Amino acid sequence: MAAKWLAILSVSVWLAACSSAPPASVVEAPPPDPVTGEPGQMEFVLSSGRYRCDAGQSVDVFRSAEDRNRINVGWHGELVALARNPSASGLPRYESASSDLVWIDLPWKSVLLDDRKGKPLASDCKPV
Repeated sequence: MAAKWLAILSVSVWLAACSSAPPASVVEAPPPDPVTGEPGQMEFVLSSGRYRCDAGQSVDVFRSAEDRNRINVGWHGELVALARNPSASGLPRYESASSDLVWIDLPWKSVLLDDRKGKPLASDCKPV
């Protein structure tokens, strides 16, 4: 009888261990700017040139040497000037009032979004 209870106890402990969720990874935004109080913004060294994305799509990104807060994005034969806007997370987000395109730039992947529709146009983009 003791062996039966021991087996039940071991199985329940084993199942509980298997069902535990792994700890969530947390990325903290940089501290706010001490002068303006604006959210801190992350700075990455990122590539210029062609990015290959899921579904065989590509996006061309041209970074300004003079202004790190401006890029030009080539998408479907159109070249769009985008400017970095502060984001609450601190991640690089480039957009324009005259275009619906938004480029979110990360070292490990980037995404081109349609801001009006709130949908990705090109996902998991990586420099060639």
